[in-house]
Amino acid sequence: MRAVRCPEGIPKLVEVPAPVGDGVVVNVASAGICGSDLHLLTFGLQSTFGHEFAGTLADGTPVAIEPIDPCHECGACLDGNTQLCVRGPIMAFGVGRDGGMAEQVLVPERAISFLPAGVSARDGCLVEPLAVAVHGIRRGQVRGTDRVAVIGGGTIGQMASVVAQQAGCRVDLAARHDRQREAATRLGAGELEGNGYDVVVEAAGTASALADAVDRCKPGGTVILLGSYWNGNVEMPGMGICMKEISLVPAVMYGRTGPSRDIDVAATILSNRPDLPDAVITHRFPLDAAVEAFAVAADRSAGTIKVVLEP
Repeated sequence: MRAVRCPEGIPKLVEVPAPVGDGVVVNVASAGICGSDLHLLTFGLQSTFGHEFAGTLADGTPVAIEPIDPCHECGACLDGNTQLCVRGPIMAFGVGRDGGMAEQVLVPERAISFLPAGVSARDGCLVEPLAVAVHGIRRGQVRGTDRVAVIGGGTIGQMASVVAQQAGCRVDLAARHDRQREAATRLGAGELEGNGYDVVVEAAGTASALADAVDRCKPGGTVILLGSYWNGNVEMPGMGICMKEISLVPAVMYGRTGPSRDIDVAATILSNRPDLPDAVITHRFPLDAAVEAFAVAADRSAGTIKVVLEP
């Protein structure tokens, strides 16, 4: 079968054996290219790329996938924090094991999240980034009365805006590019105005965005760190954080709170927001055009938000 791999830092469409073994085979319908995938190109990974994906089971049932394979035995897993499993990065699809940029992928049965009625597997790849936002908003203990700012208009910023709105919040968003601002407006966010926000979501992953988030946050407020700091250490605006007694809340991937999985909540939100796919999916490519798709995904100035591969 066809799959996208990048062992030499360049995406290539290659032929690989069809997946076999313990688990459930998913016929992939959509696989999003994440900003993390662009950074991972330089890592020389041998596995098939893709952690944002959805598809159908053998009987046609549409599903999204929680793209991690934790042990479910360590202390973190037993507490519901599967994202902190002792297995570490090797448990992630598209990193330590084959991901969803392929015609088929083998997943553990417990990784499956059934898509609600009306949600197409063609749009189901958005469930994963939505789950990242659900996890962050949960960790930040965001309340419906909070005034929320989002710094960053990429996929994660747009998802954070939608999830906060689902919690009942008024949300304003700051973005660098016109297409991102257009999507934010379509999805119900206002323009960022002044300071004094109860919660600020830093979704850009840069030192300047972190400094802006701290500046925008009210004294005693919360800054949720959803951006990934791929460039390593960032300068901490320590004076502002300390003088305003701001709580910094990092969040990574997704987990479970009691019986509720972030991935399932995300699937429900996608069902509640049918406007989301058209607002954020700016490009769709067949799997054969993976090289072009990666190039488009890397060019945010061209109006790109989410690029999706459709095997």
